[in-house]
Amino acid sequence: MRHPVRLGIALTLALATAGCSTAGGGGSAAGAKPAASPTSKKAATGVTSCGRQVSPAGPPQRAVALDQSSTETLLELGLQDRMAGTANLKTKIPAPYAAAYAKIPVIAPKIATGEQLRAATPDFVVAGSADLYTKDRAGTREELDVLKVPTFVSAVDCPQHNPPGRTPFELLFSDYENLGRLFGAEERAGKLAADQRAAVARAGANASKARRGADRPTVVYLYSVFNGMPYVAGKTGLPSEMSRIVGAENAFDDVQEDWPEVSWEEVARRDPDFIVIGDLSERGRPGDSAAEKRATMTAHPVISRLAAVRDDKILEVPGIELDPSVRSVHALGLLAQGMKDLGHAR
Repeated sequence: MRHPVRLGIALTLALATAGCSTAGGGGSAAGAKPAASPTSKKAATGVTSCGRQVSPAGPPQRAVALDQSSTETLLELGLQDRMAGTANLKTKIPAPYAAAYAKIPVIAPKIATGEQLRAATPDFVVAGSADLYTKDRAGTREELDVLKVPTFVSAVDCPQHNPPGRTPFELLFSDYENLGRLFGAEERAGKLAADQRAAVARAGANASKARRGADRPTVVYLYSVFNGMPYVAGKTGLPSEMSRIVGAENAFDDVQEDWPEVSWEEVARRDPDFIVIGDLSERGRPGDSAAEKRATMTAHPVISRLAAVRDDKILEVPGIELDPSVRSVHALGLLAQGMKDLGHAR
């Protein structure tokens, strides 16, 4: 990390392995048609990214994505033919992107270093988080500017540079639109943003307008369990916005972090109406799978007594979709449907 619901006998929500095209909001699959390559050398449209002006000399031809979320965004925009490298794969690439992804060099299986990045000879670099641009990682944005390599950071990770009032999903959609301008893929980017805006609207359609404040159901998002301790969604992560959209409240909305470590006793004290588990099975670390997280909660002497655990009011979603990415609207849809099935939305 940047750092099912069952009621009564059973209710199972399928876990997605496909991209946003399966979520009703992702447009065409990345393995379909790539965006048209530019035929002129005219300058690409400049944009502002995380406080810096990004003005490449022309539409990028050798882009490198420093993380999986950036990689999948470029693939969804059909830009695989203009990618010189990817890095930092956290989980399996969804089936719609697999063929396109297989053709792109992996410059680093984990976080890329400056040497690995320069060896790919990029003309543009994209990252989902600003912390990938450090001296001991890919190099600072200033260092890459000296090398005349423009850099882009997701607006979701730059709250201090964003206009007030813009939601995380709107910032994510602005990334699509800005990358579309830079690569000359405006039409595809615009469709992706429009489709995902519609998916967000659908997810919120069943939220009860009557629920306000304390009347809203509360939810704990369990991302991982490390050394026996739970990591949950705080206020600054995407799940708080997901909760608001579907008419719920993140139980840890008072913690100013994306994914803080808390105690099981504090989870019990907040006594959520339901729990969302992030399934990270493909990452392969102890405690990552949804099954392991369930087992941990049912075996815990305190957590096992919570109504949400006792009555199995638990929703499983792909863990990677709880961080901002082209796939996040899918997790939002699962949350909205799960709340509806549990009677928390009308």
